[in-house]
Amino acid sequence: MAARRVLVVLYNGVQSLDVTGPVEVFAGAEQARSGSYTIRSGSIGGLGVRASSGLRMLPDEDLARSGPADVLIVPGGVGTRTSDPRLVDWLRDAAPRAGRVASVCTGAFLLAEAGLLDGRRATTHWRYAAALARRFPSVTVDTEPIFLHDRSVWTSAGVTAGIDLALAVVEEDHGRDLALEIARHLVMFVRRPGGQRQFSAQLEAQVAGRDPLREVQRHIAEHPGGDLSVEALAKRANLSPRQFSRAFTAEVGTPPGRYVDRVRLETARRHLEEGAFVEDTARACGYGTPEAMRRAFVRTLGVTPTDYKERFSCS
Repeated sequence: MAARRVLVVLYNGVQSLDVTGPVEVFAGAEQARSGSYTIRSGSIGGLGVRASSGLRMLPDEDLARSGPADVLIVPGGVGTRTSDPRLVDWLRDAAPRAGRVASVCTGAFLLAEAGLLDGRRATTHWRYAAALARRFPSVTVDTEPIFLHDRSVWTSAGVTAGIDLALAVVEEDHGRDLALEIARHLVMFVRRPGGQRQFSAQLEAQVAGRDPLREVQRHIAEHPGGDLSVEALAKRANLSPRQFSRAFTAEVGTPPGRYVDRVRLETARRHLEEGAFVEDTARACGYGTPEAMRRAFVRTLGVTPTDYKERFSCS
């Protein structure tokens, strides 16, 4: 089978990490399995561009002379705010000839301008999701996933999510083992599934303003298998259960029980991704029994812990 052709679009104001992250993944695949991918970059007129960081980038070719790509990567960056109409026109013409079109971060705006996201689900960096939805009402914007794909069009959240998307493409093309080998080579902690939220519970929630409540948040993260009932947590904060529930919800933005549930689920996912046994994970994360954890996984993720581990474990 001929090597799949990856073409990365460059323009002034591009985010350099949106470019180099996916490129390193496909380059890693080629190094591990020769003949997997050829990688080229192109710009309008074949001219050099300056990334948003000030870094100069020299493309391989003029996009007007580029042949069809198996994977067409459109990075994000501040340059999407005032996009070049010639680039949008080129995308509109080139996309139907590409096997897959993928955007990183605000590259989704370029795809949307070219009409490539009309009637599709798409994601982007959480900070710009509302703007994407307002400007392009024909696009169904999902603010949560790390990446997603609707038929042949893939979109991803900010910066490092482009690496996750590229790994998913490699897995689709060459299998899970090669994708995991590349992830380990890049020293990625875990290869995140596309359905994973852009924020963890700890990052999405507000940090409590008062020290006792911040200490409770730290305690929950560090002891997911402990007694995290409202009564126990209220005692740590030196408040009555009613006062604690009211204060925690007001300052963190979510009730304590829901916050605990999300932290436990995320901790369990991480344990399974690292290869832990389902039974051990259930005990360590406060579920008590594998069946209780199974119900939580099915309710929230739509898969059982065993299926989740089989798909996403790096062991």
